[in-house]
Amino acid sequence: MADSRVPGFVRRHPFWVAALVVLGLLVLLFDWNWFKPPLERYISQKTKREFRISDLHVRPGLTPTIRLRDVYFSNAPWATDKAMAKIEQLEFSVSLRDLPDKVLVPRAALTKPDLVFERMPDDRRNWVLSDPSDTSPSKLRISTLSVDHGHLRYLDHGEPFQLDIQGSTFDPESEPKTRNADAPPSNNRYSTQYTFSGKYHDAGFSGTALTGEVLSFQESGVPFPIKGSLMAGTTRLEVEGTIADAANISGIDAWLHIEGRTLANLYPFLLLPLPASPPYQLQGHLVLKGNRYTMDDLAGRIGSTDVTGQGAYVAKQPRPLLTGKLHSKLLNMADLGPMIGIETKGSGGKPALGQAQTRSRPSAKEAARKVDPDHVLPAGSFDGSRLQMIDAEVDLDAGRLLVPKYLPLESLRASLRLHDSILVLPQVDFGFAGGAIVSQARLDAREPTIRSEVQIRLQGVHIDRLMPKNEKIAQAAGQMGGALRLKGTGNSIADAAAKADGGIAVTITKGRVSNLLDALSGLNGGKVLQLLVGGDRVIAVNCGGIAFDVKGGRGDSRLFVVDTEQTQILGSGTFDLEHERFDFVVAPKPKHMGVLSLRTPVRLFGTFKNPDFAIEKGPLVARAGGAAALAAAGPLAALLPLIETGPGQDTDCTAVQEKVGSVAKPGKPAPKKSR
Repeated sequence: MADSRVPGFVRRHPFWVAALVVLGLLVLLFDWNWFKPPLERYISQKTKREFRISDLHVRPGLTPTIRLRDVYFSNAPWATDKAMAKIEQLEFSVSLRDLPDKVLVPRAALTKPDLVFERMPDDRRNWVLSDPSDTSPSKLRISTLSVDHGHLRYLDHGEPFQLDIQGSTFDPESEPKTRNADAPPSNNRYSTQYTFSGKYHDAGFSGTALTGEVLSFQESGVPFPIKGSLMAGTTRLEVEGTIADAANISGIDAWLHIEGRTLANLYPFLLLPLPASPPYQLQGHLVLKGNRYTMDDLAGRIGSTDVTGQGAYVAKQPRPLLTGKLHSKLLNMADLGPMIGIETKGSGGKPALGQAQTRSRPSAKEAARKVDPDHVLPAGSFDGSRLQMIDAEVDLDAGRLLVPKYLPLESLRASLRLHDSILVLPQVDFGFAGGAIVSQARLDAREPTIRSEVQIRLQGVHIDRLMPKNEKIAQAAGQMGGALRLKGTGNSIADAAAKADGGIAVTITKGRVSNLLDALSGLNGGKVLQLLVGGDRVIAVNCGGIAFDVKGGRGDSRLFVVDTEQTQILGSGTFDLEHERFDFVVAPKPKHMGVLSLRTPVRLFGTFKNPDFAIEKGPLVARAGGAAALAAAGPLAALLPLIETGPGQDTDCTAVQEKVGSVAKPGKPAPKKSR
């Protein structure tokens, strides 16, 4: 019955039967190369570049697959090379559903490709497949890509940036033959190897990467495995994990290890204004979700300082935001030197580079020529333009500090806030000699020359922790406070200090000091002998205050007094922050009578690095002359000029505190000098 129906259908519809037979024969016998000449002509005319292939095959569907052999595509007329692409075989699929909004290629496979991508400073790009001078965004999107024996070059004349990549697949099972017999089995995740080299500005780099056979390329969100390393000068980066979309990375979940000579060298690659530092090595877990990079389990060392914590980087407009919370069990203060312009030794005994010296080697040589070994204020310059590139919020907590023995720093808590090119340090607190150094700073980098404001307060510093231990000298006690308030302009600490305005003040309260040191300060020989024989003891310090007004980097004393129960010490003087010199005169005035006193002013002078002192000769000559004249009358009479009459008076400590306080508070007019 069924067999009789078929001939009946053929008799009733001969035309449709013939059409189906012809269509079947066309499918079986159709040669897509019939479309090759018109396709070559169309693309050549549309792009105004030569395009040719040796074979064309299409597998139809809503996402058709197209295979081309011996592809040749010439370059844009303005480009460097004659050919943009030469490919032995190119197979790719196209999503018809996404046309004409975009040309979505879900998968592309290239065999022996030789590709050149080039971008000019005016943003002309040779990979735009319409008019070569068209600078509008490309509609082409490639989701996944696989390469076998490929070569790609990328030239960006605007950055400038150069990249050369060689890629090829391999059989993971064959890898153990080249390894030690005791080595662990190979990881079958990786079947493609890339080697690359290039240059970004003047910084060269090279490296290798292993990936899976297929990697996501653009707008797929599909992660692929990667394991690689990169060398850029003295910087080395190793990564293992997964990345999504190689052309425009949309996701990262990888373990990173990075080491190098200074963090500042990362600026050309990351565009992060990281500070200059000693040699470092850091590792952590990097994750990218959306526009937020997070670094968890951060651990490593910067110089000899251990670092742990976490950080984040958010790509947003108008500037990205960098945040971090860092901790250190033992922070070596020498490792902070390059960050504030102090030269330290790097690897191999070479000086560590400062922040502004990392752009090029000539700038580093020029900076080295300017180093003055006789100065102590940091002269390393800060590049203010880097502070305009990013916002930042970073906190640092160090439990213990490694410092020279003469510097009783104990701990550190610091916060950094950078917004709109203004860097604020709302908290830089050091534990210091049982008290604290509390600091705030503000750097305004909106102009080429940085404007800075610094305020530092000494709180509850224990005098006994500032004095060296000596069994023959009674231990001092008491507390000391102080304040520094300066404003200046300049791109280094030394430069800003040379133009600084403000004030500096130090005060002593509730103190005790060695009686022997007090006698020595007054050159009272009789009391010194008495104390050496009978033993030293402490005496009260009623008060003390030293205050300077600073204008244009020059400090002038408005107050200089230390008052003990036995001596009043008065002084005056100046200092010059630009030339790092000082000149003070200190005059001791004992309050009680004594013998063998050579009381005379002492001059303290010299440079900050090489201080000196001298005894004023005038009063000594007068006393020595008087003693010699009286010696002619009688031996005992010669002692009369060496008898101390005790002209020192008790100091008005309330007035001292008021004068010191006026320096610590900004905006108060300076009172007239008095002693």
